[in-house]
Amino acid sequence: MSTVDQPSPDPEPGESSEAVFYAFLAERLRQAHARVRALEVSDATRASLTRSLLRVTEVAKRDLPEAARRLARFIADLDSGRLPPPSAH
Repeated sequence: MSTVDQPSPDPEPGESSEAVFYAFLAERLRQAHARVRALEVSDATRASLTRSLLRVTEVAKRDLPEAARRLARFIADLDSGRLPPPSAH
């Protein structure tokens, strides 16, 4: 992540750094979902991308740093145009 993509190092008074990181990750997930909705791709590809984001959300419940790494990889793939093949679901 670049410094622009990272949460502020100074949380608000009474706010833990974990809460700040969680809020930051939640905002990045929201932005990623919006990007997926805006893509001109097949419904199957969109569903696959959405499932990937839901897995990141599930991981965030247990392991914030791992969720952040997965989301960063997901966004890097989107930025480079690497989209998953549509699944058979």
